[in-house]
Amino acid sequence: MPRIVRADRDGPIRIDPQDKPVFICGCGITQNFPFCDGSHKACKGEEPGKLYEYDGTERREVDPGSTT
Repeated sequence: MPRIVRADRDGPIRIDPQDKPVFICGCGITQNFPFCDGSHKACKGEEPGKLYEYDGTERREVDPGSTT
């Protein structure tokens, strides 16, 4: 089922529970949830106050009034 995930982070959440750190997705567009796969690089250049939709590697600006 498609859904809108509202996230304001543009990078992963670092967790250091063991010898090597674990990175948890903070942007919501990883293909390996809950782990970061580097997809947050697509968030670079987002403008504050704007809403975006991601489809694979493509980013589209969305009209906030159409996402109720």
